[in-house]
Amino acid sequence: MASHAVVFLVFDGIKHLDVAGPAEVFAEAARGGAAYELRYVSPDGRAVETSIGARLEVGGAASDIRHAHTVIIPGGDALPSAPIPQALRDATRMLVGTGDRIASICTGAFLLASVGALDGRRATTHWAHTALLARICPTADVLPDALFVQDRGLHTSAGVSSGIDLALALIEADHGADLARRVAQQLVVYMQRPGGQSQFSALLDVSRGTRDSVRRVIEAVSAHPAAPSSAADLARIAGVSTRHLTRLFLAEIGMTPAKYVEQVRVEIAKALLLRGETVAKTTVRAGFQNPETMRRAFVGLLGMPPSVYRQRFATTVRD
Repeated sequence: MASHAVVFLVFDGIKHLDVAGPAEVFAEAARGGAAYELRYVSPDGRAVETSIGARLEVGGAASDIRHAHTVIIPGGDALPSAPIPQALRDATRMLVGTGDRIASICTGAFLLASVGALDGRRATTHWAHTALLARICPTADVLPDALFVQDRGLHTSAGVSSGIDLALALIEADHGADLARRVAQQLVVYMQRPGGQSQFSALLDVSRGTRDSVRRVIEAVSAHPAAPSSAADLARIAGVSTRHLTRLFLAEIGMTPAKYVEQVRVEIAKALLLRGETVAKTTVRAGFQNPETMRRAFVGLLGMPPSVYRQRFATTVRD
């Protein structure tokens, strides 16, 4: 079997699990018979220090790579918030040009965006940074709930551990579901994780409107989520017509007033459930009309009903 070169671009401050997680998946597949050959390169060929302070040796510089079957671009905490060093951008551009298949983990999508690789593509990144990625790369179609996205040979994944999900999907594409399943079983991870990344996110991390009318509605809903919230109620708070308020919300925070109210209530309900409140009490305190309404909101936004959310996230202890 011809070898399949998997090249990781690493750099100082790189998220350790962004490298270790996918690398272990590919290494396990190699132990199972796949001809994956892992290589690690840095912009200048020097060893790097990861996010946990571990020193990671490399086999050379990015410029040494003439061809790679798969290029993995991991993330780092500073990528969304600090200028990206030119040497790192140059290394990313070189590897994107030499790889048959490109994949980013978590905030590695920002490296791809910095060299134009996401232009006109569907993509994702960690839920906390999807809005920022969409702003800095307006031609990309950023999918905030996806664990990973594939678009014409370019793959992007959500936060940290979703790199494992993506690596399993790449192995399945290369060698079929049986090998991917054996790798998942050996590593004791999901073959396909249930739900999207919205189940882990803070839904209220939205840009606050700059107009007073929008801000008044946001503040009122946040302070009194169980208060009446029909279109007419919210328009009275804003001091504008219902139609105009909808236009303002869509323009300034990217959703309708009704959807914003629903997200506020789901966020409050999440917190109450994790504190041990019953579904019945949570329904009332969060402002839902009845448990079925809350269940539909949870399923629509998080992909699971309230009871499953509480079971999955309330504690690490199993009954």
